[in-house]
Amino acid sequence: MPNATGGFEGPGRDLRDLHDPVVVVAFGGWNDAGNAATGVVDHLGEAYGAELAFALDPDDFYDYQVNRPMVSLTDEDERVLTWPTTEIRVGKLAGGRDLVLVQGLEPNLRWRQFTTTIASALQSANARRVHVLGALLADTPHTRPIPVSTSTYDRELMTTLGLAPSTYEGPTGIVGVLADTLTRGGLEVLSLWAAVPHYVSHPPCPKATLALLSSLEELVDTALDQGDLPELSRAWERGVDELAADDTEVAEYVSTLEEQQDATELPEASGDAIAAEFERYLRRRRGN
Repeated sequence: MPNATGGFEGPGRDLRDLHDPVVVVAFGGWNDAGNAATGVVDHLGEAYGAELAFALDPDDFYDYQVNRPMVSLTDEDERVLTWPTTEIRVGKLAGGRDLVLVQGLEPNLRWRQFTTTIASALQSANARRVHVLGALLADTPHTRPIPVSTSTYDRELMTTLGLAPSTYEGPTGIVGVLADTLTRGGLEVLSLWAAVPHYVSHPPCPKATLALLSSLEELVDTALDQGDLPELSRAWERGVDELAADDTEVAEYVSTLEEQQDATELPEASGDAIAAEFERYLRRRRGN
């Protein structure tokens, strides 16, 4: 397809034949602590065989001295040059709904043009709701469930889902700008943010990825293939336990975070929590 200004390049699949697609968006960089958010998109793309529809022309949005192109070798020792970009991929969920995945690096240039281009593509795909994922570093213990907060600008959707309005004020990343553009374009937008323990920020963080995926599953009311994420999550937690055991200061800090969280949260074994977990189990059973 033509890529005049902020256009697309690539195979050019027509998105107009999609019906009520599940749309998931994540960007690497500032918005993606522990690669937790992009980890969800990577996982969904692999689980549901998502194929490239379009890629944005990188010349319009990326500073190559900041996000440099990467050189890699194929099995035949041929050099391949990969440019930083944002891709839209399409797959199909087990229940029959189409899946649209938007993923790339946070752009360096022309954010308003960038978000308008993405919004136009999603409107062409007949999207009604968009799930924008992010992850931030926080004072949360790795031994407890990873907190995921969900917010929206849509007052009606906020009431329907029982969400509290966001009170955040300050700098925002491309996910915040895109959410604003999509909302102004008439789409429903839900932003999901995972809180990654800051003392183990090195990616990947499969426990945070799994937490985002589980929250997404509830919102789309469709069983999503978790693959090996539960096992990877447990292995990650065991690894952090071992590191903390070798460092008294870290162990004490984790203990303090646990006490603080336990003192401010309701018991996990509440009736509502058990009911919600059982509903997730049933959805997953129906999806197999």
